[in-house]
Amino acid sequence: MREENCTAVTEFILLGLTDVPELRVFLFMLFFIIYGVTVLGNLGMIALIRASVRLHTPMYFFLSHLSFVDFCYSTIIVPKMLGNILNKDKGISFLGCMVQFYLFCAYAITEVFLLAVMAYDRFVAICNPLLYLVTMSKELCVKLVSGCYLCGTVCSLIHLCLALKITSYSSNVMNHFFCDLPPLLSLACSDVTLNELMLYIVATFNELITIVIILTSYLFILITILRMRSAEGRRKAFSTCASHLTAILVFHGTILFTYFGPSFGNSEDTDKVATVFYTVVIPMLNPLIYSLRNKDVKEALRKVLNSKIFSQRIFSKIQSGGWCRG
Repeated sequence: MREENCTAVTEFILLGLTDVPELRVFLFMLFFIIYGVTVLGNLGMIALIRASVRLHTPMYFFLSHLSFVDFCYSTIIVPKMLGNILNKDKGISFLGCMVQFYLFCAYAITEVFLLAVMAYDRFVAICNPLLYLVTMSKELCVKLVSGCYLCGTVCSLIHLCLALKITSYSSNVMNHFFCDLPPLLSLACSDVTLNELMLYIVATFNELITIVIILTSYLFILITILRMRSAEGRRKAFSTCASHLTAILVFHGTILFTYFGPSFGNSEDTDKVATVFYTVVIPMLNPLIYSLRNKDVKEALRKVLNSKIFSQRIFSKIQSGGWCRG
């Protein structure tokens, strides 16, 4: 690449998912609905966990933070993406790009570690149920969640500091729908070998350590379940793990395909589709997975709705004077 083609940039142009004008309205409506369900589902899950005493357990404490993380990194990406779908001006400032990348990376890595912590929580609950509440104390839960956020913050800070050292780019047109690191590095003029190496090392380390925790936890869970004499006990144990396992398979499967699969660095369109799935779709799926496959959540939701309906009926009775007659 010739040096004269390289310049410092103050703004990036995000090409988005497609340049076909006929698809703009369809894509806008599709992602608007997905984002709406994401916001309602995750914030609703947080509100439900706070409102229901039944859900004041370590498992749902972690789930509330998973919902918060899903809401945050979806909100970092989707509103800007929706605006770019309809607007001709698809620019994002250099500072805005760096902030978007940093926050997305921080929350995405936090979710990776949260899912591992939730696997450990299920291990303690099933393999040592009598000491579950003692082992998973409030202090330990807070420390584990804080550690997840710390890992996300530190890892994303490493990538951000290295990205800020890039002084010039061959173009400011980014073939992506948000400021992710791989498409950013593909535009750099300076040597980004260290950036790519750290991206691979950090991603590999995070995936390995969390997958080892998850597999080890579920290996002991499986052994414990197979030793249970009660069929009802085995069914209940499997049921409590089903939602978490589904969330793990969907999230980690997409991450591995995007960053470690054969398409990485070869097919930008394929990578964009995979990235859409774990940045936009998965934050919507997680609350649905936990609400549809979890009896405690469904029961708590039913009680909350019934209490609200009952309260509304009493309020309407008072307004109509039904309680004051006679």
